[in-house]
Amino acid sequence: MKEIKGLLTALNLKDEKRTGWELRNIEDPETVADHSWGVALLTLVYSKEVGINEEKALKMALIHDIAEAETGDFVTRKIDDKQEIEKEEKEKMEKEAVEKLSGLLGEELDEIWMEYEEHETDEAKFVKDLDMIDMCLQAVKYEKENRYDPEEDNENFQEYENLDEFFATTEPRITTLKGKQLFNEIRDRYQKAKQ
Repeated sequence: MKEIKGLLTALNLKDEKRTGWELRNIEDPETVADHSWGVALLTLVYSKEVGINEEKALKMALIHDIAEAETGDFVTRKIDDKQEIEKEEKEKMEKEAVEKLSGLLGEELDEIWMEYEEHETDEAKFVKDLDMIDMCLQAVKYEKENRYDPEEDNENFQEYENLDEFFATTEPRITTLKGKQLFNEIRDRYQKAKQ
C-alpha cells in the first residue's frame, strides 16, 4: 500500500524541531507536528465563530507544513544578511515534496496545500493567521516556563530581547479581524510573562 510509505514520510514531522526555536536556544523545542496540532486546535476552537468551512480549515491546518516532512524546517528570517535557502528555491522544494506526498496520500492533499499557500480563500487566510498565532502562544509558554536564557548572548537574535522577534514579525502579517484580536490578547500575556 503506497499510503503507508507516505504516512511514514509524514511522520518525520514528529521529529522535525522548529528551527526558529532552536535558533533561540529554546530548551526542548516543539516539533513541526506539535505546531500543526496547535494550529488545528486553534482552527477547531475558532472556525465556527468566524464562519469558515471548518472541515476544510481543519484539513488545511493539519497539513499546512507537511512539505517539511521531506524538506525540513527552513529558516524564514535572514541571519547575517543571508537565508539558509532562497525563498523561490524553498517554494519549489516544498511544492515538489507535496506533489510527491500527494501521489502517495491522495490528490486532495495537494489541492488543500496549494489553497493554503495561495492565501486567497477565507479558510487559507484564517489558517495562516492561526499558524502565526500558535507560534506566539508557544512563545508565551516558553517565556512562562523559562525555557531559554534571556541573558545569553544569542548571535541570531541580537536586535530583539527575549522572544520579542516572534511578535514583531507576526503583527504586520496578521490579516483577519479574529487573528488581530487573538494576537493582541496573546501579546499582552507575553508582556506580563516577561515581568
